[in-house]
Amino acid sequence: MPLLTTKGLSRNFGGLRAVDGVDFALMPGEIRAIIGPNGAGKTTFVSLLSGRIRPSAGMVVFDGADITTMPAYRRVRLGVAYTFQITSVFANLTAFDNVALPVQRTLTDGRSKGQVRAGVMEALERTGLADRAGTLAGQLSYGHQRLLEVAMGLALKPRLLILDEPTQGLADSEIDNFIALVREIAKNATVLLIEHNMPVVMQLADRITVFNSGKILAEGTPEQIRANAEVQDAYLGATHG
Repeated sequence: MPLLTTKGLSRNFGGLRAVDGVDFALMPGEIRAIIGPNGAGKTTFVSLLSGRIRPSAGMVVFDGADITTMPAYRRVRLGVAYTFQITSVFANLTAFDNVALPVQRTLTDGRSKGQVRAGVMEALERTGLADRAGTLAGQLSYGHQRLLEVAMGLALKPRLLILDEPTQGLADSEIDNFIALVREIAKNATVLLIEHNMPVVMQLADRITVFNSGKILAEGTPEQIRANAEVQDAYLGATHG
């Protein structure tokens, strides 16, 4: 049974249909990539999944429950975590304190300082940021701020982790570590990522969903998507030579 499905999911902004009648299913434990040209509706779609915006029509079902009208903070409690396309860290807090905020959310009963610290350091270690725990987030490089966001998402112990352009700003050496990290995350969670870096997508994704003009143009394995003529015309050929 899918972990998450959408039926006829749509979102209009004035006369523009950013997401147009999307039927989508995500299986537990898979790594799914969403690709497509700029303006294809990818970020709007995952914003609908996470509850940051409300749909104009259609429904979102998570683990058998209709969450279409559920606010984002309640989806987080169900296990849906979303890291933003634009970094959303607190610049004036240390990396440690940024991660401590979501950790405290997960430890509702009688949390101790020791438990919070252990949760924070585990998330920072997994993302390779443990040695920067005391650094102000605003002083981290852009790439490390992106990783800090992933650490904040991981600290929520999500069942579904949605990553929006996570490798943007990462150095090539960091991208290899990121790929290993996502594979490790997928042992305990489902991962949905929007990603422009096609080598990363082809290495990581079990399946790929291609958006174009607010609709799903194609879905399949990396091999199927690479061989799909429509996808090449709409996206791969146009932006990747």
